Parts: sequence; C-alpha cells; structure tokens
Amino acid sequence: MTAQHRREEIQKRLDNAQGPLSASALAAQLGVSRQIVVGDIALLRAAGAQIIATPRGYQKGSTGVRILVACCHDGGEGLRRELYAVVDNGGVVEDVIVENPLYGEITGRLHITSRYDADIFVEKAARQPDCLLSSMTGGAHLHTIICPDEETGARIREQLAGQGLLYENKGGAR
Repeated sequence: MTAQHRREEIQKRLDNAQGPLSASALAAQLGVSRQIVVGDIALLRAAGAQIIATPRGYQKGSTGVRILVACCHDGGEGLRRELYAVVDNGGVVEDVIVENPLYGEITGRLHITSRYDADIFVEKAARQPDCLLSSMTGGAHLHTIICPDEETGARIREQLAGQGLLYENKGGAR
C-alpha cells in the first residue's frame, strides 16, 4: 500500500466511523506503526481535511455554528452541570480556553458530545483537580461550542445563565 493510498484509507475509515478512532487502532488495521498514522493525520489535516484529535481518538471534524461562551465555576458539580447543559441541548463542547499571564491563551481539546463523555471527563478531573485549566484562573474559562444552529446556541446560553455558570464581568462578580 502506498502512503497516498494509506492516507485515503484513513480518511475513509474516519468518514465511516461511528466514534473516535485511536492512532493505535488505525495502525493495527493498516499494518503500520502508530507514528506513521500520526504523521499521515498531520498531512491530511495540512491538506485541509477536517480531522480533530479528541481524548478518545481521531474523528471527522464537527460542522455547525461555533459559539464562544465564558463560564465560571469551581469544578466538581459545576463542571458536570456546565457540560450537561451543553450536550443535553444539542451542543458539543469542543474545547476549553484560559488566559495565562506567561503563555497567553491556552486551549485544551475536549470534544464532549454526550453525558457519557462528560461523566468520564468529570471523573478524571476529580482525580486530578489541579490539572483543570480553569484552576489557573479562579474558575473563569471559555468554551468553543459547536451547535447545529443559532437557536441551539441561544438555548445553551440560556441554560448556562439560568444555572449561574456564565461569567459576567460586573466588577469581578459572577
């Protein structure tokens, strides 16, 4: 199999996948090393393929309306309520973004699409609370949320606001 054929096969498998595919799984299916698959994915992305890396593997990029929301909570149940508010209303939590005085903007890819994904993330966060990017900012952070349409985005914002999870800069108060 040529390198070009292998990349076409990777793209086809990602297009047909029902969920994320790990580089290791793709490598085993194609009879190459994980590093080869990672390199092929990088080349496909550089050529414009909409492939995203999630904590559970690679998948075809999400399409829809992208909104940015500013949230604030202290982790724990606030984190769970925030994630549920998005996925229960038809959104995908694509990432988390914080401002850092040394590095500037830091982004962590999440790609949380369901309560199952949210629960896994919250459980990991509970075991490593200092690893939450929002712990650097007193709980303040941004999320890129992918929605099928503007109405979904408005519904998500309304749900987050109703739960007191949206960050409102009013003299530093939430």
